[in-house]
Amino acid sequence: MITSEQVRAARALIRWEQRDLANASAVSLPSIKRLETSPGLLAAQPRTVAAIRAALEAAGVEFIPENGGGAGVRLRDRKL
Repeated sequence: MITSEQVRAARALIRWEQRDLANASAVSLPSIKRLETSPGLLAAQPRTVAAIRAALEAAGVEFIPENGGGAGVRLRDRKL
């Protein structure tokens, strides 16, 4: 699972607007906006969360799970 905070941070890392994420994930812009405003885990169908995550990962984002320091995101090493 991913959080709205992670989605917003991921977009910031890759300099995407909400519209860019909507286009890349095939999730409507109003849905992206709604999902990002609710704190915590994304309150969406599993396929919607998967589409958002896949679009961000394809753009180079890596999701970091909760590990005692909090969940987060980072850019994948381009050398890999």
